Amino acid sequence: VQLQAYGGGLVQAGGSLKLACAVSIRSLSNFAVGWFRQAPGKEREIVSAISRSGSRIVYPDSVKGRFTLSRDNAKNTVYLQMNSLKPEDTAVYYCAAKRTILTMPPPERENDYDYWGQGTQVTVSS
Repeated sequence: VQLQAYGGGLVQAGGSLKLACAVSIRSLSNFAVGWFRQAPGKEREIVSAISRSGSRIVYPDSVKGRFTLSRDNAKNTVYLQMNSLKPEDTAVYYCAAKRTILTMPPPERENDYDYWGQGTQVTVSS
C-alpha cells in the first residue's frame, strides 16, 4: 500500500488549499484514512479522519468548521479541503491508512495507522 499526498503550497491567511491523498491499492473502501500534520518543534497531531464507508468523520476543534474531509473510493483518493487557513496551520501534512472493519470509527491516533504517505508542506503566511 502506497500513499501519495499532494496539493500543499504557500497561501495567505484566509485562503484555501485542497490536499489529496492518492492510495495505490486495489480497493480503498477497506481502509480508514486519516490526515495528520506536524509543525516544526511540535508533535504530530490529527487533522481529520474518515471511516472506510465515509459515514463518520472526525475533526479536532482546531480545524472544525474550516476543514472538510471527503473520499472517492472509485478513485482511491481522499481529499482535505482547507478553508480560512491560519498561520498556525503551517505544517507538513501527512495522510495515513488503516484497514478496518466496516463498523469501526476512524482511528484518531497516529500509532493506529499502518501506512503513511511522504507528506506535503502547507505554509500559511500572515
